Amino acid sequence: MPAPLILLVDDDDSLATLLGNRLRREGYDVKSCEDLARAHELLSDHLFDVILLDVMLPDGSGFDFCAGLRDRNIPTPVLMLTARGDVTDRVTGLRMGADDYLPKPFDVAELLARLEALRRRAAHNGRVEASVFQFGAIFVNFDRQTISRNGRPVELSRREFQMLSHLIRNRGRVVLRDELLQAVWGYHSLPYTRTVDVHMWQLRRKLEDDPQQPRFLRTVRGAGYLFQEEFGPRPSSACAS
Repeated sequence: MPAPLILLVDDDDSLATLLGNRLRREGYDVKSCEDLARAHELLSDHLFDVILLDVMLPDGSGFDFCAGLRDRNIPTPVLMLTARGDVTDRVTGLRMGADDYLPKPFDVAELLARLEALRRRAAHNGRVEASVFQFGAIFVNFDRQTISRNGRPVELSRREFQMLSHLIRNRGRVVLRDELLQAVWGYHSLPYTRTVDVHMWQLRRKLEDDPQQPRFLRTVRGAGYLFQEEFGPRPSSACAS
């Protein structure tokens, strides 16, 4: 089983280093950044088990970032870490979609206990993604970011992989083009919606038996796209090279 993957967003370098090292000793894999722009990039590239999020960051508010995740239907548990520990701030964080709130300074043992509680709750609610997903003859390995079809590797661009990952995470739900633009290209540099259609065509060409009549990556006219699940998640021990 791969190590649980944590995203740590905090502009306090000393705290991030100390906390990251401790989490790694406890068996976690940690990716850290000091601003929200980089956090968006990391979320596009990885499936995290938990996000540790500061409130006051150089390029925005952790509250707004958390609310944006929930607006995009990203269910990753969020634990807010902040020096602002009064009741009003805690209530604001929870209302914005945070799952828990830990004021600074805190004991690392308490943080670890809260992390485990969030992961158990997410697993109970069915919110933890399998690291390997199969549909038809295609295997997607989210941890390695690799795809195979009929046992052979498929080369996807980074954007194509991000689009496919977002659609799989939201399988069974219509994903609007604007949502894909925000999830894959980010809030600050949105290209034309035609870009989404071009990337979708490339995905279908590489993954569908008949790109003109796709089984999995379907168009919902006037709205966006729907990943139609025909085969579910496989255990993370499955092999997808």
